[in-house]
This record gives sequence, structure tokens and C-alpha cells, in this order.
Amino acid sequence: MMLRRFIAIILLGCPFFVSAHNFVYGQSVPRVNITDRGELLFDDSDFSYKRWDSTELAGKVRVIQYIAGRTSAKKKNSMLITAVKDAEFPEDRFQPTTIVNTDDAIPGSGFFVRGKIEKNKRHYPWAQFIVDSDGLARKAWGLPEESSTIIVLDKNGHVQWAKDGSLSPEEVNHVINLLGQLIEQDK
Repeated sequence: MMLRRFIAIILLGCPFFVSAHNFVYGQSVPRVNITDRGELLFDDSDFSYKRWDSTELAGKVRVIQYIAGRTSAKKKNSMLITAVKDAEFPEDRFQPTTIVNTDDAIPGSGFFVRGKIEKNKRHYPWAQFIVDSDGLARKAWGLPEESSTIIVLDKNGHVQWAKDGSLSPEEVNHVINLLGQLIEQDK
């Protein structure tokens, strides 16, 4: 009898383990307005930041990577990032967006994390990089700490696919195919 109750409690808790976010497919991500740091801009050789609001995500097909400011989180979905680069999607209809939660970094490493973000912006100026110094999006979107979350948005900014944690090779292929389909629909 006790075992049955235990199993019932475990099974009731399973939905919380399956979905570690609060995204609703077909809708925009919950609104976030990042005023401390925000979007990293690169003009000639100068870096600057501007406020960023998640309502700005509409307009292009996107893959968003929301990651903790830790090397371990960055590595979780490096296979997808490589696949996105290799796909060479058209920049006029597609933009990768990386949001780094520097509030979820190893203490004292924030300066180094921002340096890595600036290096990536220099190498990929067409990509969008957001610094979330206070972890606002993690909180608003119900994401776990120390993790990497992938979100695919259509050009209207609506969620088409999302997963927290490492993607399998099959999931990477699915995301690349989905992005291709969404970009084709945008012609």
C-alpha cells in the first residue's frame, strides 16, 4: 500500500521534470525587459549595451539559447550551435539569439564571461547577444539554474519548440529542419 502511494506521488510529479519552462507553443515568450546590460552592440571596434525587451524577438525566425554564464552550460548545446552555423541560414530572415545569465555564473567570473560574449559578437556580428545580469528571463520563463535552454520562434515571435538541457543528435536535426521550414514559410 505504501509503495503504491509512493509510485503515485512520483508519477504525479513527472510533468514537472519533463517541462522545465513555462513556454506555450504558438504564443510569445513571457515578456522580459532587461535594463542592466541588455543587448550587446558592436560598432567598428566599440562595444556598448542597450536595453532589451523580449517583444523585439518578432520579425525573424530565431533560435534562442538561454544559458547560464558557465562553461558547463555552454557545452550542453554546442552541437546545435555548430549545426546552426553550418546551415548558413539567410541573415535577412533568421537570427540566432544567445541570452547569457551572468547572474548564474561562478562568483568572480562575470568579467571573463562578458569578454567571451564580446569575442563571439566580434566573430558573429549578425548574431544577437543579450547579457541578463539579474537572471530576469530565467525567472520569468521558469528555467532552472546552471542550464542551457533552446527555444525556436517563428517570425512572429511565437514559440514553435523548446527544451531545457542537452539536445540529442536527433533533436538537433529536428531543430535545424524546423528552422529551415519556418524560414521557407517566410519567403
